[in-house]
Amino acid sequence: MIHSLFLINASGDIFLEKHWKSAVSRSVCDYFFEAQERASEAENVPPVIPTPHHCLLSVYRHKIFFVAVIQSEVPPLFVIEFLHRVVDTFQDYFGVCSEVMIKDNVVVVYEVLEEMLDNGFPLATESNILKELIKPPTILRTVVNTITGSTNVGDQLPTGQLSVVPWRRTGVKYTNNEAYFDVIEEIDAIIDKSGSTITAEIQGVIDACVKLTGMPDLTLSFMNPRLLDDVSFHPCVRFKRWESERILSFIPPDGNFRLLSYHVSAQNLVAIPVYVKHNISFRDSSSLGRFEITVGPKQTMGKTIEGVMVTSQMPKGVLNMSLTPSQGTHIFDPVTKLLSWDVGKINPQKLPSLKGSMNLQAGTSKPDENPTINLQFKIQQLAISGMSLRPQPIPQLMIPIRCIRSSFIQTRGPPESPCREVPGERRAAGHQAVPAGAEPAQPRPLGAGDPDHEEAEPSQRGGCPRCSRGNAEACTQ
Repeated sequence: MIHSLFLINASGDIFLEKHWKSAVSRSVCDYFFEAQERASEAENVPPVIPTPHHCLLSVYRHKIFFVAVIQSEVPPLFVIEFLHRVVDTFQDYFGVCSEVMIKDNVVVVYEVLEEMLDNGFPLATESNILKELIKPPTILRTVVNTITGSTNVGDQLPTGQLSVVPWRRTGVKYTNNEAYFDVIEEIDAIIDKSGSTITAEIQGVIDACVKLTGMPDLTLSFMNPRLLDDVSFHPCVRFKRWESERILSFIPPDGNFRLLSYHVSAQNLVAIPVYVKHNISFRDSSSLGRFEITVGPKQTMGKTIEGVMVTSQMPKGVLNMSLTPSQGTHIFDPVTKLLSWDVGKINPQKLPSLKGSMNLQAGTSKPDENPTINLQFKIQQLAISGMSLRPQPIPQLMIPIRCIRSSFIQTRGPPESPCREVPGERRAAGHQAVPAGAEPAQPRPLGAGDPDHEEAEPSQRGGCPRCSRGNAEACTQ
């Protein structure tokens, strides 16, 4: 299957290599370097590069190329998905996946790669299992290993490796049980000069952070599941139930993971939450041009637009630009002819604008068309696609579970109720457990009379039913 893995930075230097079968010479990467030189950008390097005796498959993430070398017939998407899993594992282990971080933890990197592949075939790719096999590096663990000569390799086989749910370790316990689901959407749209939307598509993911005790079985439903196309699930999701009921039923991994990714096609009506007004003009008889652009909010449900960045590739005949922004900073590169305007946060009361003139090269003809304007932005708590989750109660846990924490990039969804209560009993830190539908008692610190205490209930000991005192008559509560 996978014979070797090479990690290459953006400048073309191989800073790490790992071989599982016979060692493959670095010269095989020359074919990759040639494709890298032909590509205009790093993202445009072909993911599959055939060679006379090998095939190179690569992904580009965090300014690093992860290049796998194979010799036999293998489905390309299988290898590419494994490379993405390698990147996600590094990010989960070290917090960030960068060249510096990989070099600083090169021993752990080799140990993790050795466990993820067995003779070139994927073996353990779940972070929960890998963290039991190879403990994540910490400052304290590094000092102890240096003094004692021990390693990060675990002494026992992971409890979940031979389980029917290998993505979750057993014996998980938390004092506070909670689960967060972040809905992150990115919208790609093309708008004409009149403001009408030509095409718009949404790519979205749902990232989860689950900290629940035991082996919880979760259920999530959508307000409008028919919007979703090309849905890709985490292995924990029961696919048959999704096909029949459009409900997500799963036993989640412990910690952070990506639950699913989806696509909303252009056939669905997508409202763009911003607008751009521009006036770009070139004169035939003059070496000067006029540039004016204004950005404003539209249909944001009262949410603030943040991280606004405007870029425009100007024609080659533009020598320089003299612009004055009402907000933010701008840079014009006379070599690449790229104009960048960092707007930041948009204030609806005072719309940001960028106005000024352009100096054109003498004798240059008027451009046939105006330059394209690219706009990037972020909006908190607003779902452009209308995505909304409905968490279901968890019968095993008699505590409130914080279920939804909407967190959107470029488009964010409406916040759900922060707490869904479970039928039967409900209990929170500092509160007594009361039957569902009854009025809860006033908050008080947990004491010996609390149901969490190992002793018998006060009513069974002949004491006060509201506190831990043994004499009910002497109690003033």
